[in-house]
Parts: sequence; C-alpha cells; structure tokens
Amino acid sequence: MVRNGTKAGEQKKRPLPEIKADSDGEDLSTRHTRPKRAAACTNFKEKSVRISEKSATVETKQHQTVEDEVEKGRGVKCDGFGRVENWSISGYDDGYPVVWFSTELADYDCGKPATSYKKMYDYFYQKAFASVEVYKRVAKSAGGDSGVSLDELLVAVSRSMSLESKCFSTDFLVIRNFLIRQGEFIYNQLAGLDETAKKDEASFAEIPVLVALRDENSRLDNGAVIQMEGRPSNGVLRIDGVSEAAKCEALISDQEMVDEDQRYARIMQDEEDRKTMQRPKRNNGAALASNKGYVKTTEDEIAGDYPLPAYYKNFKDEADELIVADDYEVNYEDLPRRMLHNWALYNSDSRFISLELLPMKPCADIDVTIFGQIKEWMIEWGCSTISISIRTDVAWYRLGKPSKQYAPWFEPVLKTARVTIGIFGLLEEQTRMSKLSFEDVTKRVSEFQKNDKAFISSDRLAVNRFLVGHGQIILQMFSEFPKKDIQRCSFVSDLARKRAERHNTRWTIKKKKILFKVNCNPRAGMAPVVSKRKAMQATTTRLINRIWGEFYSNYSPEEPVQAVGVENEEEEVEEEGEIEEDDAEETVPEPVEEVEKFHTPLKKIRGVSGKTESSWSGESLGKTSAGEPLYRQALVGEEIVAVGGAVVLEDEGNEVIYFVEYMFEKSNNCKMLHGRLLQRGCDTVLGNAANERELFLTNECKTVSLKEIKGTVSFEIRSRPWGHQFRKENTTADKLDRARAEERKTKDLPTEYFCKSLYSPERGGFFSLPLNDMGCASGTCSSCRIREDEEKKTEIKLNSSKTGFSCNGVDYSDDDYVYVKPEDIDGSKEANGRFKSGRNIGLRPFVVCQILEIIVLKESRKASFEVKVRRLYRPEDVSDEKAYASDIQELYYSEDTDVLQPEALEGKCEVRKKIDMPSRREYPISDNIFFCEQIYDPSKGSLKQLPVNIKPKYTTVKDEALLRKRKGKGLVTETDSVTDKPEEVSKETRLATLDIFAGCGGLSQGLEQAGVSATKWAIEYEEPAGKAFRKNHPETTVFVDNCNVILRAIMEKCGDQDECISTKEANELAEKLDEDQKRTLPLPGQVDFINGGPPCQGFSGMNRFNQSSWSKVQCEMILAFLSFADYFRPRYFLLENVRTFVSFNKGQTFQLTLASLLEMGYQVRFGILEAGAYGVSQSRKRAFIWAAAPDEVLPEWPEPMHVFGVPELKISLSKGVHYAAVRSTQYGAPFRPITVRDTIGDLPSVVNGESNTKREYKSQPISWFQKEIRGDNIALTDHICKEMNELNLIRCKKIPKRPGADWRDLPEEKVTLSKGQVVDLIPWCLPNTAKRHNQWKGLFGRLDWEGNFPTSITDPQPMGKVGMCFHPDQDRIITVRECARSQGFPDSYVFQGNIIHKHRQIGNAVPPPLAFALGRKLKEAVQLKSVTKTN
Repeated sequence: MVRNGTKAGEQKKRPLPEIKADSDGEDLSTRHTRPKRAAACTNFKEKSVRISEKSATVETKQHQTVEDEVEKGRGVKCDGFGRVENWSISGYDDGYPVVWFSTELADYDCGKPATSYKKMYDYFYQKAFASVEVYKRVAKSAGGDSGVSLDELLVAVSRSMSLESKCFSTDFLVIRNFLIRQGEFIYNQLAGLDETAKKDEASFAEIPVLVALRDENSRLDNGAVIQMEGRPSNGVLRIDGVSEAAKCEALISDQEMVDEDQRYARIMQDEEDRKTMQRPKRNNGAALASNKGYVKTTEDEIAGDYPLPAYYKNFKDEADELIVADDYEVNYEDLPRRMLHNWALYNSDSRFISLELLPMKPCADIDVTIFGQIKEWMIEWGCSTISISIRTDVAWYRLGKPSKQYAPWFEPVLKTARVTIGIFGLLEEQTRMSKLSFEDVTKRVSEFQKNDKAFISSDRLAVNRFLVGHGQIILQMFSEFPKKDIQRCSFVSDLARKRAERHNTRWTIKKKKILFKVNCNPRAGMAPVVSKRKAMQATTTRLINRIWGEFYSNYSPEEPVQAVGVENEEEEVEEEGEIEEDDAEETVPEPVEEVEKFHTPLKKIRGVSGKTESSWSGESLGKTSAGEPLYRQALVGEEIVAVGGAVVLEDEGNEVIYFVEYMFEKSNNCKMLHGRLLQRGCDTVLGNAANERELFLTNECKTVSLKEIKGTVSFEIRSRPWGHQFRKENTTADKLDRARAEERKTKDLPTEYFCKSLYSPERGGFFSLPLNDMGCASGTCSSCRIREDEEKKTEIKLNSSKTGFSCNGVDYSDDDYVYVKPEDIDGSKEANGRFKSGRNIGLRPFVVCQILEIIVLKESRKASFEVKVRRLYRPEDVSDEKAYASDIQELYYSEDTDVLQPEALEGKCEVRKKIDMPSRREYPISDNIFFCEQIYDPSKGSLKQLPVNIKPKYTTVKDEALLRKRKGKGLVTETDSVTDKPEEVSKETRLATLDIFAGCGGLSQGLEQAGVSATKWAIEYEEPAGKAFRKNHPETTVFVDNCNVILRAIMEKCGDQDECISTKEANELAEKLDEDQKRTLPLPGQVDFINGGPPCQGFSGMNRFNQSSWSKVQCEMILAFLSFADYFRPRYFLLENVRTFVSFNKGQTFQLTLASLLEMGYQVRFGILEAGAYGVSQSRKRAFIWAAAPDEVLPEWPEPMHVFGVPELKISLSKGVHYAAVRSTQYGAPFRPITVRDTIGDLPSVVNGESNTKREYKSQPISWFQKEIRGDNIALTDHICKEMNELNLIRCKKIPKRPGADWRDLPEEKVTLSKGQVVDLIPWCLPNTAKRHNQWKGLFGRLDWEGNFPTSITDPQPMGKVGMCFHPDQDRIITVRECARSQGFPDSYVFQGNIIHKHRQIGNAVPPPLAFALGRKLKEAVQLKSVTKTN
C-alpha cells in the first residue's frame, strides 16, 4: 500500500515544513520527504463525541489504523504502523495528484491500494484529482485564469475528468454535481497552498471563482455540512480546521452535537456519491462481442465541434411536453408522429446539450437526462435529404428547424450525417469495398472539397478525430444501410474498434414499454401557458369515488409507484396483419391476472359421533313430478337448512355455495337437496373489482344428499327500491350495511352474504333475479328448464306429418325460404376462400333457397331425412357489375335444386314480390326480406323476367309487424321475420336521452333513426363537434363544455353539492354558466336514457392507469360518465368504446365499470361488435356495455346482417371461459359486404387539396347504398380533401391504380422537385425498417373498389398508422364526404370547422348504422316491457 525508500521499521518522523531539522539531528536529504507544495490535513486523533449506533461503522472506518499491509511490489510486510496523524496532497505543478499520509515514523505517498480498499481510495483520489484540475484552471503559474467564471470552470474540469478518469462512469451532469459537492474540500486544499506560496503569487483563498465554488457547495447543502477553514496553523490543513484552544471551547459548546450531526451527514453524503459514481468492472472483450450494446459518446471527445456552453431561455408561449400529453403506457411503435419546429435540447441546468450524448437506440441503463425525456433518435436520409426524428414517452417528433439559440448545437449532428452519406458514396464507388480501411477512408474524406457539405478538414488528424469522436452516429447509420457488404466493410470494424478503445460506457439496448414517470423537467412548472387539453379531475358522485378509490387503494397503492401487473422485462415488438388493425386476434386477452383470493371461513356444521345426522322439520309441502315428498326445512347436525337459504358444498376440493331451490326425500329414504350455484364475484368477469360479500346466482344446478352439506352461510336476497328518488335512502342503507360488515369482520364473525343479480357468462351479462321462480319448493328449477330447452334446440326432429321439422330451435316446413352456407351448396369449403385481412375479397353471403320437399330416408343414417331445396341466385352470382347496380335485397329464381342435410340450414327469411316489399324501406337493413321478379340460368348466364307459367310460392304477407322475441343461437326464428318497418314513434313517447361525449352525433343519429330515442340534451367539449351536433339535431340542447362542469352545475341546481366531489376549477366554471344554460340543464327524473363514448385515447392501446396512482385515475372521464348514471339513474345506459377497452390495464377499468353499474342496481350486458357487419364498408370493432334498470328488459345484441372478414370477437371472462356477443360472419350472413365502389363510386372527381365545400353530384346514384345514403339530398357537401405536398403527390401518382397497390409498388428512382431538389421516390425508412413492421403494408396504399375501407381515423395521411388512404382511381387522399360515407353518415349530415376538425368528427364517431342496429334492439326491449305490463 505504501511506497518508500526504506523499511517501515527504519523510517523516522519527517518534520513539518517550517522545521529545519529533526530532533535527532539526522540529514534530511537522505529521506523520502513530502514536497513543500502540498496541503496537509492533521489531527486524526479520536474525539469524545456522541454518535448514534448507525454511525458507529462509519466512524470506525474513518479512524482505523493502518496495520498488516503488504507492499506487494517488494514483498515486504509492514507491521505495527502507528496512527496516521495527517495527510496531504501534492502534484499540483505536475498535473497529477499524489496523496501522502504521515505517521510518527515517516511520510508515505500512496501508490496502488489493496484490492479491498481500492474503491474507497479511488473515490478520495478523484477528489484530489478534482483539486489539481481546478488548480490548473485558476493558477497563473500553471497557465490558468483566475478570472474564469464558475460555469466555465465546471465545464472545463468536468470535460477533463470525464476523459482522464478511469475510475468512474459519469456524464457531465454527474461530474458537475460532484465538483459542487466537493467545492469546500477543493477550496480548502487550494487555500492551504497559500502558506507555502511566494510573495508575488495571488492568494487562492481570495480567488472569486473558488469562493463561488465554496459558496455554491454551502448553498447546495443549506448549511448542513461541516465547515473547514482555509487557513490552518503551521501551514497544515487540519480536518476539523480549529486550534486546540478553539477545540476546547467547542467541546463545551451547545453546538457540538449539531456539528457532529452535520459531520455525519457529510460522511453519509460522501458515501452515497461514491456509490453513485463508482464504475463497475467490465469485460471489454465481452462488451465488444455484444451486439446489444450502445457505446456512449462523451462530451469531451466531441467538445471541439461544439460552441462554448450556453443556456436555454424560456419564452411565454411555450409549454412542457408532458403538460399537453396524456399520461399513458403504449407500445413505442404506436406513438403518434408529429413535426417539431423551433426546438431546443437542454439538461436539468437548462444548458444546451448535444443530441449525440443520447443513444440512438432505447437503452436500459442510460445515465443522461435531457428534457423532455428523449428515449432514442434516428436519422433517415435520401440522396440529398436528411431527416432526424426523436422519440419521447409522448410521441415521435420529426425535427424541423431548431431555435436560433440551439442551431449551432444541431449543426454537428447534421454534419456527421452528411459525412456518413459521403462515405457511403466512397464505398459504393469501389468494386471491392473491403479494400478501403479506416485510414483509407480518412484520407479520402480529407480530400473533399471545401464547398462539399461533407467537408471536415484537409488535416487527416482532424478528420480522424472527427470520425472517431462522432463514430457512434456513423456506426448506427451503417447498421441501417440496406447493403450488407457496406454494413460489414473494414471501415466499420476499424471504427468500432477505435470507439471501443476509448473505454466509454456501454449501454444495454432493450425494447420496453413506455411507462410515464413523474415529470422531472425543472422547467415543467415554469411554462406560463397551460394547454387547453390539460386533464381536469373528474367530477364524481360519492359512490363512484368510493368504488374506484377503494380499488386503487387496495391494488394500486401510491407507494411504491408500481402498478398491478406491470411487466419490466424486455419486450420485443411484433406487428401482424394490416397496419390498420390486428384482425388475427380472435380473443380479447384475459382481463386480469389471477391473484390470491381470501375467502372468509364458512360456518361449519357440527356432526354427531363423526357423522352428520339429518331430519325434516315440518310437514311435506307436496310432491315432485316423480311422486317424491317435498319439504321446506331440514335439520342437518345442529343447523337448519331451509329452502331459499344457502349451503356450503365441496366441489373438487373447493368450498362452493349453493342456493337451496327445493328439498325432497327419495323412495330409498335418502334426503336430497337441489340447489343452484351462487358464484363469488371474484370468480366472475368482475375479478378483483367485485364486492367480497356479493354472490351471484347462476344457472348451474345440481342435486346432492343432505349428508354432503359442509356448512351454512348467512345469506339474503337483497332488493332495494329503484330510482333517483331512492338514491340517498339506498346510499344510507348501504353505508350502514358496510359498517356492520366491517364490525363483524373485526370481531371475526361469519360473513353475511347477499345476492342481487343473476350471472350468465353464456349470455354475457348480469340480470335481475327471477324472484318468482326462486326458492318455491315446488320441485321444479328454472335452470333445469333452461338446460332442457337448450338441449331440445340442438335436436333435429321431424314432425308427425313429415311436412316439417325443427333444427337448432327453428321450425321449418315446405315452401319456407331458408339460408344455407355457400360451402354446403357448392360442396367445398373453399367457396368462401381465404380472405385477405381487411378486404373481404371472395367472401360470400348465405345462399337463399326454398324448401321443396322433405325426403324421409328408409336406411338408417346420421339424419332420418334430407331436404330438397331450390336455389335462388343473387346479383353478385351473375357479376360484380350486376351486384353494384342492383338492389342488395334482390334475388333471381332458378331451376337449380340441391339435396341437403337439415344441419345445413342456417335460419329462415322471406321472399316476396317487389310490390309487397315494405313501403318504408330503410338503411341499414335489419330485416331478412328479399324480393324476386327475374329468373337466372347459370348455364347460359341469361337473366330475364319470370315467365307467366312460373309462379313461385312467395312468403305470405301478414297484416301487422310481429314483435321479435328473444332468440338463442339460431339466426332467425319463425317469429323473427318482420313484414314491415315498425310504425314511426312520436318523439314524445321516445326515451328522453342525454348524449355525453356526443361528438358530431353519430350515436344519437342511429338511435333516433331506430325510433327509440329522442336526444334532448348533449354534452360535447370540442366546439366544432358541438356545432355539428347542434346543426344536425336542432331540437337538442347542446352544452359545449366540460362534462365535469355540467355535472357539478346539475348537482348544485338540485342542492346536492355536498354529494359532489369536484375540483375548485369545476366549481368556479359551473358558477359562471349563464342563467339560460342553468335553466336548460337536465334533472334527475327527466332523463330515461344516457349514452356516450368516454374519450378512447386512453383505451386504444395507450394505458394511462398501469403506472398511475389513484390521483391519476381520477382524471379519467369514464368516472364522470358513470357518475352521470349514478346521479340520474336513467332506465337505460349505453357505453361505447374501442375494442381494447375490455382488456387494457389488464381489465381493471372494464371490471370497475361493470362493478359500478351493478352497485347502482343495474342489469348489465357487455360485448364487442364489428361495424362492418351492420352495413358500412369499414372495419371498426367497438366494445359496448348495456345497462337497464332492474324492472326493465335488457336489450339483446343485434344480429349481424352483412358478411365481413373478422373472426368471432370474444371476451375472456374467468377460468378459461369466453363470451362472444354475436357470431362471426366471415363464413356467411344474410347480405354481401358493402364495398368501396358501393360507397363512393358515384361521387365526382376532385383533385389534390380540393377545398370547394359545395358542388353538384353530376351523376345519378348507381348502387343500392348510394341511393339510400343520398336520400333526398340535392347538393353534395364536404367533398374536400387534404392537400399533399409535392413529393407525396408525385408518389401518389406513381402508385399503380390496382387493388392492393402501396409503397412497395413505387419504382426505385429519384425525382426532381420544382425547387430543383433531387430526392428518393421511396422514403428511405420504409424499405430499411420493413422487416420489423410487417413490410409497412398499406402505407401510400390505394383502396380496392371491391374491398372495404380501413378503420376511419381522425387524420388520414399516407404515412400514418392507417396509410391506405388514396382513392382507387384518383391521385389524392380520400375526401371528408368519402370518409363520412364509410362511417354510414347520410350525405345530408353536416360537419363543422376546418378539414382537420371534420375528419376528427368523423373518425371519433360511432357509425350511425351500428347505432341504429343497437337502437332497434333497445326498441324491442322497451316494447317487450310494455307487452309484459299489459299482460
């Protein structure tokens, strides 16, 4: 550990500098003495101080003696070192520090420390090194400048330390903080040199920059540090910095304890700094071999290419990125892409910093912080263009022109990119690229002309330094170059080796989910302009706040910030299917992970002599159908088991609870019980969001012996009075119930369970209890009846007259018109072929046939009979042109017949004469009705009018429309065919509706068209959308305001502000509403139906909850939406959202939404529907939640009417159970899909950037869809399109006008723009990143006339997420009206604002045809309730 000229035992004590000779009179010249130009620290003697036990370890380390150390170089063991009395630092003039310590015998300069002590010593050495570096910058004798500023000093020293130090892995910010932390130490070391300074030298203690450094340290520590004086006595710097006399005074001072606490704080801070800065050992060989590392670029190696330090100045019109952004988690590839102008990059001190210091790939252990939080960046280039993009947690930003302040800091990055492109050119010119080594390339680059943008210098050494210093950018660009031989050339390997030799930090490259942390930007709170988009905390009722708040306090605590189910592992990103949406996924992922469930112990039955005895209590009530006596009550052990109560049974080792339906005694005297399963909430779709005391009745039942009963539970069927007028009363009752339950829990008493709903996973919902059929002790069970009915439906049964049969619950007879799958008619499953995702090409609807004869078979086969049918053809069977120009409900008679198995039939329909069709036909189609007036001969391809001698047996037209009954899995039952459109319902008798998050009104449009809803009030935040709603629904009172403010105002108006939880901002804005607005506010009792779609940005793959605490969740608008339902308690409630709503955040939001509605007392049903199956030419999957009051009929899901290429859309419930609201139509449906040609084929041609909002149609409608969508409209509006820039327009013109064409069909060529700029036709990033992104299918894509539109979005653009936005035949982006038609909006529908606003209104809307289908089922439910009341 020590290095000296003599053995330790022979050394003598070296005197202090001012002593001329030692006490023994020895010649001092023979000793290895400490230089005079050194600052020493003495007085290591232990002091009697009072410290805590925690500090004892630290103190022991600080004052331990040096014993038994080995001088490894000479192999001499040094025994018996005395106490280290002082230490000092020298080497200031040489530029490298030497650390000395002194004992009573000699002075020692510290060489290589022992391995166990190395980390401790290295940290101290770094402090000494910092002192020397500061000396070099401020001492005139060393060529320094004592007038340098503190910032300049910190920058210079930091750069030097980052380059020279081999002990620490740091960046500028870390080193700068280290220097400030050690400011007083450095000051005292240099001030100690004043004792040995020459008379003409300036005093270090008085140099302003050193004083500033010391004061900065004091300011940083707020005075809570030990004070070290700068002028020690006798030319020695003492650690405590006080004289013996002062020490004596200090020992008796009341300040002693404070000083010791401060000293201990300093020691602990030093320890933390040491651990933070310590560089872990790395295996350089392994690091070089790793292909997952990114070598960090340090400031010092590129400093020569950047200006001197400068600082960012903020402006009044700016706002931090995270203020205007949503807080969510999202796959980084799904982030929005935006353009950034007038930008700058700066660190936590507001100092400009280079983009080079950040990794170009996402790295796990990055130690550089730039605001706002740049995770990676990339360079894209063509032959003459360079584009740089950065990714934050909010978006991808393409960097435009930087701010004037920052421009000099951006230029070196662009310069490096230009140089790299120039090197590409050099290499491509070589026949053998491997011949050019790094030195060869350096020489060639130095020969560039000065007017070349890639010119660096004619000095090869300068070029060498530039290439190596900026090498990481160059290497990254080479790795993205499409030609493999250039990627692997000698130049690349040489440059990589030179970079590795610099021993810079190597970051590990990982792909992770973006997870927002706390916004640590020091300027985040400084921006005076707050975006309008800043989220307001949701206004809620106390019930909603309690349910969601309790859940997040249990499952998402504030500390630590770690959400339920958040994964931290490395995640690779895969993209499959079309860019627009992933249709390959059939099942929405399991909503929530299984967590350990704690069940309250159930009350046990005490047996007698190890056996449970049972006896009946009371007389028999009657007999079962088998003649077995029924009983209401039994005594099992010492417990009473009664009909209507609940018992505990064992099922596969688990305790389960059953509701007792009836009890009876068998002929063999065995006492039996028949019960229905009561399922715990946590075992349903509710998961952890369920009330632990609530049980749900199910249709799962079984019969067991009373001996199998394991226990009983306290149980009640709970029913609360329904309506807004009972809300407070019910709230009070529930509060008392919860308090009672909590009290019982603390006393360890059995849980009291209750049941309010029936849970049916097969039907996807929770329903009112069938109270009239429960616990009747009648010997019958409604669950058994349901199961028997389902079993009967699956039976194929021929009637006694052999003229009809039943199959899948549908009764068929001779002359009925039926649906048959195409594959059963054509005899091949390839009839519908394999469709291309998102196009529907080749998909065919059901074949319509007429039953001619039921053939009874004599031989025993799978079925005892077959069905002979006549086939009717559709226009699409003739040709695509015929299909386009014909009515979608038209059929052609034929003489073709087939013999089918009865299982081939898919349901019934009607075929009429055209004159017998409903007089008020409508779009979208909701009835299974066709007409036939022509005959088709497929062998000749001829189509003609039906001859007089052929008289088809048409469906009999009935006088009145039949009410549709609820149906099971069959497509159409015999009571499902409706002969005419239901009569128009007056708006006075419709459901008074409140539409929240109304947008432009797509949902209200469809519901009103269905004749069930009258939207009297609407709330919409965006002004253009609100104006559009008001324009199209003039009778509606539209509030263009925040729904949080409106709810607060309503509750204030009703005097319920004490029940309203809202922010001060919402309260103030509610008070500012004018009197007219307050007068027209809806009140509880006036609203029958609430519908809406809370903003879906948080649910469409962008998770705001996983990392969020409850305080973040409160900003979600779904809380306000549910609070409207809670406060108003309407008869019906409908929530619409994106498909992933049911699964994002591992299902927690979906589960809490269901739990909230159930807590209110609603019946609830959930499902996912595909809009394309309901009459629009667009793939758009949406999740819906219906809720109905306990005494209302819960609406069924509408049957899909059109073929559409999506699989069955399932929702995972629990324990591997899945639910699909409707069947998939990819293998058949009543009608063909609506195509792009059907939708927009009649619209006139327009050019790129068309802005004329009103024009003539110029042609008659051709398709059935066009006729329906035009209606009586005369003028065509909003047939306008976004304007593409010159380059994208050229690309559009080069895309072939054929189905499926996209960027991959562009020729590989360069084009010259109007300004003379030569650019690549194909964007460089597409071919070079295609493998990672499913070939970027669809970007710059043309629509297919015979296909469908991709999902309608708010901003169509060729490089967007949905890039297939070019017209099939015209060189432009699709227009606003074309997008509106793809959503099913009639041409008469008006949109407001500029073109961006209009696209946003359409993209955010619910397709009116889908809303219409939902409205029809709601209308049926309302009518069924009326019929039930009448009966």
